[in-house]
Amino acid sequence: MNQEQAEIIALTALGWLVNNDELCPVFLGATGASIDDMREKVNDISFLGAVLDFITMDDAWVVAFCDKEGLDYEQPLFARQALPGAQNVHWT
Repeated sequence: MNQEQAEIIALTALGWLVNNDELCPVFLGATGASIDDMREKVNDISFLGAVLDFITMDDAWVVAFCDKEGLDYEQPLFARQALPGAQNVHWT
């Protein structure tokens, strides 16, 4: 997956998250972001990476997002790996 494809998936994930009445407040609380921040950072590649990081924390969120958007379940993770900052993830 190239970066452009990854950005499209990340933007789609952001839109899905904003419209998810249950999960959006969890994201805002976890990140300290506001709705205004979400609007302002729509072109911020680091923020989009954070959106994918958040969604990929829970398999149920991945399934819900992918089912809604018609994506394979691996796509959010592949997209995250194609964006800057993914190489800094440590699983310890």
